[in-house]
Amino acid sequence: MKTIADYLFDTKAVRVSDPEKPFWYASGTLGPFYVNTHFLIESEEKANELLALIEESAAGDRSDFLTNILPFVKKQYETSESYKMVIDLIVEKAKELDFDIISGGERRDFFFSLMPAYLLGKPHLSIFKDGETYFSANVEEKAVKVGSDDLSGKKSLHIADLITEASSYTNAWIPSIRGVGANITDTIAVIDRLQGGEANLRKEGVNMYTFAKIELSLFDEGVEKEILTKAQRDMVAHFMENPIDYMKAFLTEHPSFIDEQIALGGKPKQRAEMAISRGYVPGRS
Repeated sequence: MKTIADYLFDTKAVRVSDPEKPFWYASGTLGPFYVNTHFLIESEEKANELLALIEESAAGDRSDFLTNILPFVKKQYETSESYKMVIDLIVEKAKELDFDIISGGERRDFFFSLMPAYLLGKPHLSIFKDGETYFSANVEEKAVKVGSDDLSGKKSLHIADLITEASSYTNAWIPSIRGVGANITDTIAVIDRLQGGEANLRKEGVNMYTFAKIELSLFDEGVEKEILTKAQRDMVAHFMENPIDYMKAFLTEHPSFIDEQIALGGKPKQRAEMAISRGYVPGRS
């Protein structure tokens, strides 16, 4: 029987690089893996289809937002093993908690908040990046825009794709939920990046529940299942211990890498030049 770790690697929701070809991150640093939880919908291709639909629907009449995307996620739930597994995990955990409505935030939260609301017969609060909030008493029907105290006395369970430092919660999701008069004491996310999010949520009085953690044991499991090589696992271990030391060690062992990246132009060139300017490249400034 497949575990969530199997599906994280199968769908490339967690993708580990070749030890000789690490990934560039937006910060101008190098790293050995990416986490794209929304690929659990089935694949990167399907995830991008849903993201495009979410963006198109958010830009239109938001009273129809959920009804526009519900057929897509229902079909994926019926046809995608990985998506069904993670949604079922969320639903089973949600059944243990006390809440009146489910909330999700633009964009990737909607991958994981809408189907549980549908399956549990719960209302859904959609929170958009511009601060607008729409309430669906029934996710199969039109939503209504809500504002200050419209949901007074209600308790929301926020469902998200992943949690890093929980800055989206503290800056947007929690203020939006409280702004419409509701309360939040629990949240479910698929993945915990182990970057302090749980502690930050605890300060807000919110309990966090997740199904996978980005820790070395996940990559050990990948080696045991012969999904990853030991070299990939050791690369991840070095990165987790000290990301900058990992990067400097890689660049010392591959002295031509930066010039090769600059020669490629585009994003590789931009990231390489950023790395130099930030002092990450030994012997370059």
